[in-house]
Amino acid sequence: MSQRSTFDLSPPTPQQFDALAAALTADERKVLLDHGTESPFCGVLLTEKRAGVYACRLCGLPLFLAGNKFDSRTGWPSFTTPFDEHHLAYIRDTSYGMVRTEIRCARCGSHQGHVFDDGPPPTHQRYCINSVSLEFVASTDPLPDRLGRGAPEGAVWHDADN
Repeated sequence: MSQRSTFDLSPPTPQQFDALAAALTADERKVLLDHGTESPFCGVLLTEKRAGVYACRLCGLPLFLAGNKFDSRTGWPSFTTPFDEHHLAYIRDTSYGMVRTEIRCARCGSHQGHVFDDGPPPTHQRYCINSVSLEFVASTDPLPDRLGRGAPEGAVWHDADN
């Protein structure tokens, strides 16, 4: 069993969810809860290059490793692979006359972005994610533990892929 699979993926209680949602900014609410999209080239994480982990802005679940981030020149942070496949939910999205695959946090259901099949080798995937949906955690800092679940949340994440 992978160390990555040790995260508790059970959803927050309704009270926990409400408390987490109440702490969001208007822009974060628009994207995470209302499935909006931030404007391209404005996200604060677009140029982030430090080693670390990108976690769900709402519940803190790790979603992507910094080592899997690449410059897709699309205006949003892009990744080739998730932190753990089980940390993401894939939803068919037919909004705006397109057929796409929406990405949501598997634990809290918050909207993250979309995945496309036009990424670089070896995965050829481009996880196109809104900066406002993510929280960057430097490799020297502890992961968020917003739900009080304990380690590995709240501990520094060390990963050879990072």
